[in-house]
Amino acid sequence: MIDMNPVDDATIRDSMDKRAASRPGSVYCRFNERIYTFGEIDNLANRIANGLLARGLQPGDRVALMLPSHPDHIVAVLALAKAGFVRVSINVHLIGPALEYAFDRFEPHAVLIDEAYLGAAGPILERMPAMQVITRSRSEERAPGGFDSLLNHADASSPRTALHADYVLALTPSSGTTGPPKGVLKSDRTLRAGAMGVLRVSGARDGAVFLFWEALHHGAGVAVLIAAVLEQITLVMVERFSASAFWDQVRRNKVTHIHYLGGVLPLLLKQPPTPADREHDVRVAWGGGCPPDIWQTFAERYGVEIHEGYGLSEMTTFVTANLNGPRGSMGLPLSWFDIRLADDNGNEVAVGEPGEVIIRNRQPGLGFLGYFRNDEATRNACRDGWFCTGDLAKRDAAGYLYFGGRKKDSVRRRGINISAWEVERIISDHEAVEECALIGVPSELGDDELMIFVRIAPGTALRPADLIAWCKERLPHFQVPRYVEFIDEFPKTPTLRIRKMDLPRNTAGVWDAESVDGALAPGPSPGGRGKSR
Repeated sequence: MIDMNPVDDATIRDSMDKRAASRPGSVYCRFNERIYTFGEIDNLANRIANGLLARGLQPGDRVALMLPSHPDHIVAVLALAKAGFVRVSINVHLIGPALEYAFDRFEPHAVLIDEAYLGAAGPILERMPAMQVITRSRSEERAPGGFDSLLNHADASSPRTALHADYVLALTPSSGTTGPPKGVLKSDRTLRAGAMGVLRVSGARDGAVFLFWEALHHGAGVAVLIAAVLEQITLVMVERFSASAFWDQVRRNKVTHIHYLGGVLPLLLKQPPTPADREHDVRVAWGGGCPPDIWQTFAERYGVEIHEGYGLSEMTTFVTANLNGPRGSMGLPLSWFDIRLADDNGNEVAVGEPGEVIIRNRQPGLGFLGYFRNDEATRNACRDGWFCTGDLAKRDAAGYLYFGGRKKDSVRRRGINISAWEVERIISDHEAVEECALIGVPSELGDDELMIFVRIAPGTALRPADLIAWCKERLPHFQVPRYVEFIDEFPKTPTLRIRKMDLPRNTAGVWDAESVDGALAPGPSPGGRGKSR
């Protein structure tokens, strides 16, 4: 077990106020050569918070953020926490039904939205007249009452709203593995615990410099920016992850810690070796999902330590840590949590046997707080006080845990958990699709790629390229399948559910969107599996 300090009753606002008073000149963020001191970040967050309060919003109201990777997004996240609003972060890549669902499900009272996303969100916002829409403009002419007016609000003092460590401050969308995404309730205390987990796994302390590429609609990104409040860490913010620019950004900014998720490390290893591979200041690469073979190769090539952890939306950013344990292990439980590996009956499995990861908090307030307006899903997620993650793992004799896949029906692609149900729901709307099933297949990047099996409706025709083009108009890019496989009949259970475990994972000869250059693969064959080869 990894020892952790208790998460006390001080709030994010308390921590920000304390640092703003004691070290206002410390550098919090650098973005496009512009330096933001902590005092400036705190000042802007206060103005936004007080500006929203002046518009009639109350603590506990839900405020959606649909903003780009920019310091404005950082101050908006911190402003909502300081005032006691409930943050609803929306993935800016969502379009169509998935975007509609986010607004309909969480019913925000207000939204702070960049003008670049109004094209996708505009029709949704028009049918929600009670919601305040505050637009961030990119032009020199600022719209009256827009985001810029919040940044210039007259009151820059810390908000005086009542706050408590266990007040809910965010609804974090779950991966939606057994249905549509659910809003996980996150309190001030659990958000700070997530940040403390980041500090423990990364080993970062005052003076550390992080390359900050994480999207702020993702819980990992929010945990990093709160960690930089709790410790004097400088965030070198870039708009997006770029494997080709990564090491130049690291060297130029004297970065000391780099974060990885999903396929990040394999993508970096694919860059051509250079004599400068070890010419940097990075001491630790930290994150989750590093394959064992990548672990040693990356550490040796770039001369860094690998710190691995495991976490999930329903608990905190990390619930385990591997700081110096066996390569490939996700580590030992943090002392805030008990972790067991259970069979389908809830019994603990033997050492070396796979079992579902179930978690119970040891410190009050750090457990699973539930799903927004979904009591049934909240009850179903727990058994005898333990949260059932749906993930599988093994344990060795020393207690170290090793990730073993996902029991729930989701696919992890490049660091993002994708609900198969969500993708299938959209593709099933195609007039030529009778049934479909999404699975993950191995990727050269260490995560999964998406493969969609399709049974075509009688009397219709469909070509793979046409289906993918149709998907691109209705799904965010990370949910668009790479492989298309036609099938005559699906294997079914007695209750007529598709047996995904019986679907082949071999992609040899399967239609591949990345290996065709505008060519259209043939449709289904008249017999057999009906493959589009």
